[in-house]
Amino acid sequence: MIGAIEAGGTKFCCALASDRNTILASASFPTTSPTETLSRVRSFFQEAQLKHGTLQSLGLACFGPVGLDSNSHDFGHILNTPKSGWAHYPIVEALRTSLGVPVAFDTDVNGAALGEFHCGAGRGHSSLVYITVGTGIGGGAIIDGKILHGLIHPEMGHMQVPRHPDDNYRGHCPSHGDCLEGLACGPALGDRWNMAAETLTGDHPAWDIQADYLSSMCINLTAVLSPETIILGGGVMQYPGLLDKTRTRFLERFNNYLPLHERLGSLDSYIQSPELSNQAGTVGALLLAESARPESVSR
Repeated sequence: MIGAIEAGGTKFCCALASDRNTILASASFPTTSPTETLSRVRSFFQEAQLKHGTLQSLGLACFGPVGLDSNSHDFGHILNTPKSGWAHYPIVEALRTSLGVPVAFDTDVNGAALGEFHCGAGRGHSSLVYITVGTGIGGGAIIDGKILHGLIHPEMGHMQVPRHPDDNYRGHCPSHGDCLEGLACGPALGDRWNMAAETLTGDHPAWDIQADYLSSMCINLTAVLSPETIILGGGVMQYPGLLDKTRTRFLERFNNYLPLHERLGSLDSYIQSPELSNQAGTVGALLLAESARPESVSR
C-alpha cells in the first residue's frame, strides 16, 4: 500500500492505494490547526490500513512555501505561510513519526504537475508547466522529465505582469500587491468587482481583464521555460470561455514571435485544461509515494 496527501491551505485530501491507478480509500477534511489536521490524517490511514493492508510509504504534495533542500535545516518544513499555525511547521517529520513510513515531499502544484505529466494531459511530453488559478495562483514545472526546484521552488503566481489599461485595482497579494496572484486569483476577482467571481456574467469585462493577465503569464512561461504544454487548472479556470479567451489573447500579444503553430498544429494542445481535474495532486502524491517505497530506495 502507498499513501497520498494533497495538503492544501483549505483542505487535506488523503488516499490509500495499491498503485497510482488504484485508490482503495480516500477522505478529505478542512485544514485547521496542525495538531487537529494531522490527527485526522493519522486516523484515516490507521483505519484504511485495517481494511486494505500495511502502508509502505507516503507522498505529500503540500501548500507552501516549503523547504525542499534535503541539506537545509528547514527541509520538510512549511515556511513563512500566512496560514495560521502552520508557519515553520515540520510537517514531513510529523508525518514520518506519526505513521512510521518514509515520506516523499514536494509542493502541491509540483505534485499536480507530476500527476498530469505521467497520467494526464502531459503524457508524451518531456516538459510542461501546470498552473492552478483559484484562491491563489501557483505553478509547477517539469523539464526534461524532472520536477524543477531551483534555489527553493518556483513561485509562478508572484511573477510581475503588465497592468491592463482599464484596471485600477490595487492588488490582493499581501506581499507584492499587484503581482499575477494579486491581480488574477479568485479573491482578487471578487474584491475588484465587489461580487463573488462565480456570479460574474459571461459578458462582464472581468473576463477580458482576467484573460489578459493569464495570457501575460503564458507568454512569460513560454519565453523563459519553453514548455511543450501549459496546463491551466483550478476553480477560476472552470468559468466557461475563459480558457479560449486566454488562448486568443496569447496569440494576439505574442504576435507570431515563435513558430508555435508550425510545431503544434493547434494552440488547443499548447494551452489546455488538465485531464485529471481535481485528482492531479492526489495522483502526483501517489507517484511521489512510489518513489519512496523501501524497495525503490534499495534499488
